[in-house]
Amino acid sequence: MADLGSDCVRRLVARAVAVIRIDTAWFAVEPLDMRAGPDTALARVVRVFGEARPHHAYFFANRRATRLKVLVHDGFGVWLCARRLHQGKFSWATIGTSVSLTQEQLQALVLGLPWYRLGEAASIRVA
Repeated sequence: MADLGSDCVRRLVARAVAVIRIDTAWFAVEPLDMRAGPDTALARVVRVFGEARPHHAYFFANRRATRLKVLVHDGFGVWLCARRLHQGKFSWATIGTSVSLTQEQLQALVLGLPWYRLGEAASIRVA
């Protein structure tokens, strides 16, 4: 089976975002057991946030940050997506951090790329 190129994956992510609108993304700082299904992930969201809001995405990683699950409430129901990296780790938030990501950074995170190197955060300035 041929390996999907990063350009193809980028197009697939863009299509998914076009179908499933995400206005806000939330990142869990506590790891999630990757055997968890949509009900368990939804229960975690409700326990932490009180409810799952429409057009919000809730991101979870495993303890080693090599696997990612995303729960999205699309206004009608929930979607649960999974991604596994064969090499490297997802860059993940720690307790007490607040991060605002652009759409480009969000797509880079899902691909396992260093999202923090994109956009304004990656600018080099002369002091």
